[in-house]
Amino acid sequence: MLLYITLGTNDLARAKRFYDATLATIDLPFMGEFDGEIGYGPSGAESPLVWINPPYDGKPATVGNGSMPAFHAHTRAAVDAFHAAALAHGGSDEGPPGLRYSPNFYSCYVRDPDGNKLSAVCTAAE
Repeated sequence: MLLYITLGTNDLARAKRFYDATLATIDLPFMGEFDGEIGYGPSGAESPLVWINPPYDGKPATVGNGSMPAFHAHTRAAVDAFHAAALAHGGSDEGPPGLRYSPNFYSCYVRDPDGNKLSAVCTAAE
């Protein structure tokens, strides 16, 4: 089980606008800013599940080739909303919402404004 994930950014304010809108669609609201990092997690969580920050080494954030967090969405509508919010807030499309791989794997793929690839997935039968 993962404790948290960290995604790099070169523009924290721009990333906050993107992630505030996008992660809220899958019940991961903004939890706060802590020492130049922003965190998102489920309501009532003790600490964030997703951290967004400039790299600690002071070098520019770069995209991890082959890296992609896939976020759980409770409904297919949440996957649709995640995709729409990402595109409306500076993200780019990497694969529109739809069924893939199995009859209940409904997902979408986007890139955030820094180029990090993200997915939202609903595996519930609808």
